[in-house]
Amino acid sequence: MNKYILHGGFAVEKFPAQEDDIFFSEILKDIKEDARILLVYFAEREEMIKTRIEQDKESFNKNKKSKNLEFKVATEENFLKDCQWANIIYLHGGRTEKLLEKLQQYENIKEVFANKTIAADSAGVNVLAQFSYGKNSKEIKEGFKILPFKVVVHYTEGDPNPLENTEPKLKTIFLKEYETKVFYI
Repeated sequence: MNKYILHGGFAVEKFPAQEDDIFFSEILKDIKEDARILLVYFAEREEMIKTRIEQDKESFNKNKKSKNLEFKVATEENFLKDCQWANIIYLHGGRTEKLLEKLQQYENIKEVFANKTIAADSAGVNVLAQFSYGKNSKEIKEGFKILPFKVVVHYTEGDPNPLENTEPKLKTIFLKEYETKVFYI
């Protein structure tokens, strides 16, 4: 069984630290041993990766309590090996299409993620879902179908369900910016 911590995405101009802490605390909560965290920035713009690494390490360290944390930044060449090493895999947000393309080169991604804590925000959530809706692109994307539902990230209360007619029998999970939801699957 995996623990999935899903985050609705960040709005850089807002940065409510307490909301951010909920996400990072939840990622570390059930880890009994030292945390080996694989930071996956495949969806991020190249010029932002260094900044994101610093921000994420700071957020993890702020919420670690007494745990020892070890970090690796995923590379395409060592991704499978790094996933074996990690007990936490963090799929950072960015562009869903870019993340889908990068991860499609690896077979059996669901098995690669088995028995791990998987944290994901925005684009990371989208690739795990059955289907997702891109608020900017206005496109419906098919994910790796690891999670048994559809997702809408960066959701605004009161907006219609853009996935209502896509596989109508599947439940849709709505995640507002900075909202965290946890699933054990």
